[in-house]
Amino acid sequence: SIRTPQPSPPATIKQDFGLSSIEISYSRPLIRGRQIFGNVVPFGKVWRTGANNATTISFGDDVTIGGKLVKAGKYGLLSIPESSEWTLIITQQLDVTNAAAYKPEMDVVRVKVPVTNIPMPIESFTIMLNNVNTTSCELWILWDQSLVMLPITTDIDSKIMAQINNTVVNDNRPYYTAAVYYLENGKDLNLALGWFEKACASNPNQYWVWHNRAKCEVKLGKKDAAKASAGKSLELAKNAKDDAYIRMNEELLKSLK
Repeated sequence: SIRTPQPSPPATIKQDFGLSSIEISYSRPLIRGRQIFGNVVPFGKVWRTGANNATTISFGDDVTIGGKLVKAGKYGLLSIPESSEWTLIITQQLDVTNAAAYKPEMDVVRVKVPVTNIPMPIESFTIMLNNVNTTSCELWILWDQSLVMLPITTDIDSKIMAQINNTVVNDNRPYYTAAVYYLENGKDLNLALGWFEKACASNPNQYWVWHNRAKCEVKLGKKDAAKASAGKSLELAKNAKDDAYIRMNEELLKSLK
């Protein structure tokens, strides 16, 4: 077979945004001396917003477009160009390549945006993400001497605050998992004990944590502390009716007499 360049080459752009990214896949037709809007791309009709296959846009996180929440996922990007404004459409359809295939009931959001005339013609149809900051960006569509911009925003504050609350305020780091690994693999037991203490403080009713803390204290020669930890574990295990841990704690306490 003979391989030649595509007249409207496909492109994919990926931009980090918020706490994830936005990815757009589309094909890029050229002007080639033609009248574009109102001719090659008719006014008032649904356009695939590119050439060849359907144009798609993927959001790694929830975003807000036109005042409406758009959940994370992959969508089609359609448009209805007019001379002074476009209607941009985010749709659940991923396969619209002609107006006849478009189903309005699959729309997620429709936004009208003004057309800006630019002085220098853009030969290759271009979609880009511009003015990107932590919570907002703009999707730009440029071709010939037309530019349309779609604002996109995302909420990262609530997500970051949830992370801070979980890892810093509540101190829910994986202390127990790390401590057990250190205990069972002959690593720094003093460090492991510190992690066991933090795990017990954050989850005081988990008797298995107290039991392993006691085992760590035994290895460190802290007999009285081990008795107290095993006793606490035994009490909690009895409340939970966990026969296995009741037996293990009784055996551990017997060995410490």
